[in-house]
Amino acid sequence: MPVATMATAEPTRQDYAARIERVLDYLSAHLDRMVDLEHLARIACFSPFHFHRIYHALQGETVADSVRRMRLHRAALDLIDGDEPIARIAVRAGYGSQAAFTRAFRSAYGAPPAAWQARRAGPYGGRVEIRVTEPIPVMALAHGGDYAGIGSAFERLNTAAIGRGWVTGATRYIGLYYDDPAVTPAADLRSDACLTAPPGFTGDGDLRPLIVAGGRYAVLLHVGPYAELHRAYAWLYREWLPASGEDPADAPCVEEYLNNPRIVPPSELRTDIMLPLQTARS
Repeated sequence: MPVATMATAEPTRQDYAARIERVLDYLSAHLDRMVDLEHLARIACFSPFHFHRIYHALQGETVADSVRRMRLHRAALDLIDGDEPIARIAVRAGYGSQAAFTRAFRSAYGAPPAAWQARRAGPYGGRVEIRVTEPIPVMALAHGGDYAGIGSAFERLNTAAIGRGWVTGATRYIGLYYDDPAVTPAADLRSDACLTAPPGFTGDGDLRPLIVAGGRYAVLLHVGPYAELHRAYAWLYREWLPASGEDPADAPCVEEYLNNPRIVPPSELRTDIMLPLQTARS
């Protein structure tokens, strides 16, 4: 029996990753549709008999897990907006009753929907560390539009990197955010989903090389769901920065995601928010 060589195995793995990327794009754009594994298999051009095993092997979670996680994240954002009744948000998230939605939401986010909704206007506090960092070479995938949607770019980026054998235990996940969402329309917001780049990376399709600037940063560790990051930013700019004696540098804010949202509940997610600072005064 012929044995696959590395030369043939690598393109095959990259092709599998690209096909799973198409599925992730479809899922993020059609969260309100019923999951049809045969339809997803056709999108990925895999046999329906094997599609789900391939997806699980590459993504580390089932299709149902992915959809559940994406829908609950969207529900958390809907609750923060505060315009929709919880019962309607529960239905949109795919739950047959508000009670079932409440149980699932509490399990993932550490608080029932009503309490989560009430927290959006509550106080926030944290501890900031001044940190000097080295430049970080990354591979970046551009995301245009609402920052809340950058998760789909990270899904695609991660799948592409896994398919090329670029994800290791030392891989760092970083987001770069170029605009102020308070003054820029959501459709015009610019950001980059990034992973630390392998040595010699010069670009691959829509993945491009970037350098996350080194230098002084004010680093605020946020523990909790990504949907709550706006509260941390508000506190950082409204409370900490004016009292710090520091001036922000002319560079984008950086977020580094310190654990894996596929295996850690949102209430336990850890994110370093990094505000670039000007060089220390002598």
